[in-house]
Amino acid sequence: MVVKIADNILSPLGFGTAENYRAVKAGRSELRHYDGVRGVAEPFVASLIDRGSVTVGGSYTFFEKMVIASIAQAVAQAGIDPASPKVQFILSTTKGNVHLLDKSDAGYNRERALPGAAAEKVAQHFGNPNRPVVVSNACTSGVCALIVAMRLLEQGLYDYTVVAGADMQSPFIISGFQSFKALSPDPCRPFDKQRCGLNLGEAAATMILTRKEIVPEAEWTLVRGAIRNDANHISGPSRVGEGSFRALTSALGNTPAGEIAFVNAHGTATPYNDEMESIAITRAGLQGVPVNSLKGYYGHTMGAAGVLESIISMQAVEDHTVLPTRGFETLGVSNPIRVSASAGTTDRKAFVKLLSGFGGCNAALLFRKEGKQ
Repeated sequence: MVVKIADNILSPLGFGTAENYRAVKAGRSELRHYDGVRGVAEPFVASLIDRGSVTVGGSYTFFEKMVIASIAQAVAQAGIDPASPKVQFILSTTKGNVHLLDKSDAGYNRERALPGAAAEKVAQHFGNPNRPVVVSNACTSGVCALIVAMRLLEQGLYDYTVVAGADMQSPFIISGFQSFKALSPDPCRPFDKQRCGLNLGEAAATMILTRKEIVPEAEWTLVRGAIRNDANHISGPSRVGEGSFRALTSALGNTPAGEIAFVNAHGTATPYNDEMESIAITRAGLQGVPVNSLKGYYGHTMGAAGVLESIISMQAVEDHTVLPTRGFETLGVSNPIRVSASAGTTDRKAFVKLLSGFGGCNAALLFRKEGKQ
């Protein structure tokens, strides 16, 4: 079994997993209106980290500092040697240091802008001798990275995998989403009748995994993951949720709906994504299972989303809680899925993390708390 032995979240809601979970459970969000940002033509709503709040010694970009700071706390918690050749670093990001491609910026550096360059900087910081793996598959990157980590461990290639998901916002990213008319001028409302777009967010989240033959004590296991692509459109999801449905059913396997505490959906609050997910969830026979989205707390953290939202979901299950979907009031999708408008309770020990992204990519991962509870 592949199990999680440590985790960390660094976000505008706090530095550390416990602090982040407390903030989410209290209903907090750091989504704010921003205007007059250099290189961005229109105002926008986002959840951004104070650039001066992350301190890491050495010559690193803010993106690299976020990743290093999050990994450092998770490594300390796990008590492993990050410099061991039996430890593999995996970085999940959609854009990494893309801001360094801005020729008007004093930090312009074409080579450093490549995600692989940032991953190598991070691995070198911890003295790791292995070439790091970069997973960049649009918004499914975080779950895809966890699935890659599972495969490496199941093949016996490493003793531990350090999976870090991160993205920072830049004029390139923000203006790109604005050009798609995908951003909401107000805090997002996933699955709601009045939803009109997403908000962007920043975070770095880390999960350290290992493989165990037997799990004697209560530990989180990554049971099964699936990546499916329906190749529907460069930016629009399949109208019948084909890729998401296939990823979801593959990840579930023979697990009955009655064992699932909730589906933590992608839930970006864009009209097409939420509709597509409602269809996929219903087709998979999970319309009676609670569904929630964390985008109203964090915004869309892109490459960090799959790791961050999985960690928060683990915390919720341990707390016997189904977290509400912030911003949701009235169901605005065609299928009657059970979107959580308020906090609920659960005694179930498994959940599904669901993601989708540009290019028709979809990913799902089943998590379960195994061993003595």
